[in-house]
Amino acid sequence: MIAGASAFGMSSMSTSFLTPSITETTYRYPTTPAGRCDISMMRHRKKLAKLGKPADQRKALMRALSTEVIRHGRIKTTLIRAKAVRKHVDHMITLAKDGSLHSRRQALGWMYDKNLVHALFEAAEERYGDRNGGYTRVLRTMPRQGDNAKMAIIELV
Repeated sequence: MIAGASAFGMSSMSTSFLTPSITETTYRYPTTPAGRCDISMMRHRKKLAKLGKPADQRKALMRALSTEVIRHGRIKTTLIRAKAVRKHVDHMITLAKDGSLHSRRQALGWMYDKNLVHALFEAAEERYGDRNGGYTRVLRTMPRQGDNAKMAIIELV
């Protein structure tokens, strides 16, 4: 006798109790909240570091960090942020080397300091004229005390 079958008043083995008929069996999909999908795809070839922030906050952070790297020459931040901001700093210096009005307006639209953009466009050609990219360097430092996050210094070459 099957354990628990006597609790239902079944003294003999009944196959209808163990296997329900096809008409009784309906598959129910798991329910998810409205607007959510339970399918998760792999992020192949998606190199953008999301930094745990929504897109608008991530863009504001990249603008602020790239402005400060160009202003001070070097800043200390987390390793992932340093690697993410390196692309934007290199792009600003490439725009400054071009020196056209369109490039200047693009740089003014990205960086927060207008005077810093003008200073960058004046100095970039003589400082980076012979270099084709790679205007920044990321140096790893000791982990941050408190949460042990990997830290780095990003500096202009």
